[in-house]
Amino acid sequence: MLPAGSAPVARSDEIPLALGHRLVDPYEGAPATARPLPGAGPAQHPYLAPNGRSGMHADGAGSGTHPYPAPLGRAPRVTSERMAFLGGECATVTFDTGGRLITVCGTFRGFLLKLLDPRSLDTLAEYRLPQRPSTVEAVTRLDLGKIFKDTSGGAYFYLDYRDRVVLADSRQHVLRIAHGRKADGGWEFTVEDDWDLTPLVPHDCAGWTNPFPDGVCDPVTSVMPDWDGRIWWVTRLGRVGTVDPATGTLRAVRLDGEEIQNSFSVAQDGVSLVTDHALYAFRARSDGTPEVVWREEYDRGTGTKPGSVNQGSGTTPDLFGSREAYVAITDNADDRMNVLVYRRGAGVPAGERLVCAVPVFEAGASTTDNSLISWGDSLVVENNYGYENPSSLGFGRSVVGGATRIDVRGDGSGCDVVWESDVRSPSTVPKLSTANGLLYFYEKRPSALGIDAWYLTAVDFRTGARVFSRFTGTGLAYDNNWAPVTLGPDGTAYVGVFNGIVAVRDTR
Repeated sequence: MLPAGSAPVARSDEIPLALGHRLVDPYEGAPATARPLPGAGPAQHPYLAPNGRSGMHADGAGSGTHPYPAPLGRAPRVTSERMAFLGGECATVTFDTGGRLITVCGTFRGFLLKLLDPRSLDTLAEYRLPQRPSTVEAVTRLDLGKIFKDTSGGAYFYLDYRDRVVLADSRQHVLRIAHGRKADGGWEFTVEDDWDLTPLVPHDCAGWTNPFPDGVCDPVTSVMPDWDGRIWWVTRLGRVGTVDPATGTLRAVRLDGEEIQNSFSVAQDGVSLVTDHALYAFRARSDGTPEVVWREEYDRGTGTKPGSVNQGSGTTPDLFGSREAYVAITDNADDRMNVLVYRRGAGVPAGERLVCAVPVFEAGASTTDNSLISWGDSLVVENNYGYENPSSLGFGRSVVGGATRIDVRGDGSGCDVVWESDVRSPSTVPKLSTANGLLYFYEKRPSALGIDAWYLTAVDFRTGARVFSRFTGTGLAYDNNWAPVTLGPDGTAYVGVFNGIVAVRDTR
């Protein structure tokens, strides 16, 4: 039942509901009391927007934590905005100094960089990015999987310390884009810098004028700055490079035979990235050329699991640890996926880097394609086994689900499972509010009636207990399709969904 003082489900938003929404209980559980978590978050990156505002994983370390209060379940209200008739999902959400949303929304006509009002979700400014080759391939090869397993084109962008968007578009260009007021009082985006990577990156890519290219196309997956201000970039086919923003100088190396489909994390001691074969630590030489500091292979399994983009780890590395510097990923072991924690110092002796390998979830049904959450010496991992794309979950279907918290022991001798939850979060990047101690998942449960209902679900970080769930919508249009939960500075939880974006906020 709805808590006292709440209103019935409002349906004035623009994302349409599928059948069955009147049979869904809009609220389950009870309001929580905020219990801030002790400890400090990752060090603030000097070239990123403040922690919690800068990118898909919230900060340079990839912690998945936000320092803001978030919904406690006090008569939470749902609003949404439809961005396109087909597609329109707004995945990565960042916040400028005025609290406005800056996001990239994927449509079948191409990605749109958007500036949104945080309350109404109205579009204040828009900049169209080039069409991704995967969209053309999906049409010419009749394979929509080309789109759903493509992480390139700007989805992994970041907001820098001057409120500028930095992204790599589908032309293999790195753009730095500012936004500001026009003379008439409206808003606009302006490209300040455009660095062309094509001298170093193969770029014979599919387009409407070149639907069946003969050459190699290597899409740029992600960009991030290091602590010296260089812009690092990685490509799907294993290229790791840098741009010097002052001179435009490009440098790159190739990890032959390895694929990069995730973003990467940066701390003062360097860059951590994972391929479909190994975890790497990088630093830059004096001329900007990426250099491998250490490399650790992991169990990549024998194939791609349902719920994974490729045969390998699905996690952006987490840089964490209250007493010692750790880095964590998951592997792709066939039976049960393992959470892997490593010591990340450059001088760690051979054979002593791995702290623990903890198997999680059920045998034969265990994988994730989302980053871990890290706070102090704790990690939270989500099970995505069974999710491929929005067509995976129709007619009341769901995934096996599950989430697990794992803590590194204080003496660094290993790791222990703290709790396990049955939350069914098919594909979201979950988030933690350190201001109230709640984890936020985007959940879908099985329905014998065939109702495809989606919920924002809060789980207690300390205990793993469910706290509350707020219904957000029904049907494919409300599937988040790998988009994260993002917690805003005004206390709102945002989720990119297939047709746009959903916002959940307390009303009392």
